[in-house]
Amino acid sequence: MKFCSTCGSTVSQKIPTDDTLHRFVCDDCDTIHYQNPRIITGCLPIYNNQVLLCKRAIEPRKGWWTLPAGFMENGETAQYGAERETWEEAKAKVGNVELYTLFNLPHINQVYMFFRSDVIDGQHEAGVESLETRFFSETDIPWDELAFPTISRTLKLFFTDRKTNNFPVRMEDIGFPNRPAKK
Repeated sequence: MKFCSTCGSTVSQKIPTDDTLHRFVCDDCDTIHYQNPRIITGCLPIYNNQVLLCKRAIEPRKGWWTLPAGFMENGETAQYGAERETWEEAKAKVGNVELYTLFNLPHINQVYMFFRSDVIDGQHEAGVESLETRFFSETDIPWDELAFPTISRTLKLFFTDRKTNNFPVRMEDIGFPNRPAKK
């Protein structure tokens, strides 16, 4: 960030009074510009024991397979955002939507939330951000063509949990190389 969105003046990084972290602060009007992690929400859509994946039509990882997901919008819940993204990317309607995985990626300031869900009628097609959509059985998943670690981890957990039909909510950290020591 170089300029204040309030007055247009330059900003500097400093620790504001009564704060503990460096923030962008306007050099003229003293507006503090907080930057917070972005939330990505999506579904693990299932139909007839198969998982619906989308082949990405956009960067990053254009041409790679993913679960339908995207950035949560202001004014929506995480679940609604996951359902919306599934419709936008795969034109699939989902039900029985339950939180399944939550991944913290502090090195890129992101939090991923995936909801296990049922595709209501089995219908799907590529939305504008997808080149193709397809149902996959576990043995047919293109493991070497998955776009992100959060996708492969969610799928691996799902196929393991499916064996016992027990799907606990999972929370994990991914790519946290400089994790501070616990006190």
